[in-house]
Amino acid sequence: METKLERIHRMLATPKTNDGRIYFHPILMMHAATLYGKTYSEFMQDYRILVESNMELLEMYDHDAVSVISDPYREASAFGAKITFDGDSSPKADKLITCMEDVEKLEIPDVYAHERTLDRINGVKLFREKLGNPFPIIGWIEGPIAETADLCGVSETMMNMIMEPDMVKALMQKCLQMGKNFALAQIEAGANIIGVGDALCSQISDEMYDEFVQPLHKELFAFIHEHGAIVKLHICGNITHILPSLAQTDVDIVDADWMVDVAEAHRILGNEVVVCGNLDPVTVVMDGSRELIKTKYEEVKNSIPRENWIMMAGCEIPRSTPVENMKYLREISMK
Repeated sequence: METKLERIHRMLATPKTNDGRIYFHPILMMHAATLYGKTYSEFMQDYRILVESNMELLEMYDHDAVSVISDPYREASAFGAKITFDGDSSPKADKLITCMEDVEKLEIPDVYAHERTLDRINGVKLFREKLGNPFPIIGWIEGPIAETADLCGVSETMMNMIMEPDMVKALMQKCLQMGKNFALAQIEAGANIIGVGDALCSQISDEMYDEFVQPLHKELFAFIHEHGAIVKLHICGNITHILPSLAQTDVDIVDADWMVDVAEAHRILGNEVVVCGNLDPVTVVMDGSRELIKTKYEEVKNSIPRENWIMMAGCEIPRSTPVENMKYLREISMK
């Protein structure tokens, strides 16, 4: 019978990785748009630009998965929030939820009926048409607490977890259902991995994570597994304090930002979870010399079993990262 780790590797495999090279899964957003000669706003609003720019970088960097990750406001837009785009800057979202009455009135939208969610679904479809099978395609959704913050504001969400916990929990349930719907649509479009961005988890205590988020993560991840995909959880920042709880969610891949000790993450998460990371995207990948890149790469490589590791920067590859640095990172991981 196939083990969980064997299933993860089967879902990640390409003809090239079957030859034994280390997986390389960089997050490419602003960097991809810039090299393709488009603004970040164009990248976020047109799936054809997102896909074509990533395909161009796939030729350059020879990495082992593509993703429709772009910005956190796909679901928020479908819920009805006003999103403002501004060239190469990150978008902004107006707050949609301020009280329990707003939560009660909030309807879960049809992901096929709204421009920005449909755009991402179409991106998955286009990737699959271009890449065929097998090739790892990562769909992307907001996790329940991240989406709650997108609708309410980060500070407001964290305050309401203390002052209005029932309101937060009620909204998170609706965000959970939206996440399931959006994940399923992307799986049906061709994604075999679903990335779940839940950045606010690094900013709350382990007790708050256990009360508000972990039960929803368990339910969401089980749903994704039930529909044939694997789960990649992305939480920006230091998640060391919640690693024991994450180990109980049946997650498949956990992105570790640069401030997380990879060896410690592996020890806590166990042999059936793959850790993705965690070179510093700025000081190492963007600004580092070849010597520094190789030294830091070797440090991570030697701290975790090969079968439990995907090479990646701790987060997104910065816009101004030299192409030569990315190509060198791919080069040394082939040896």
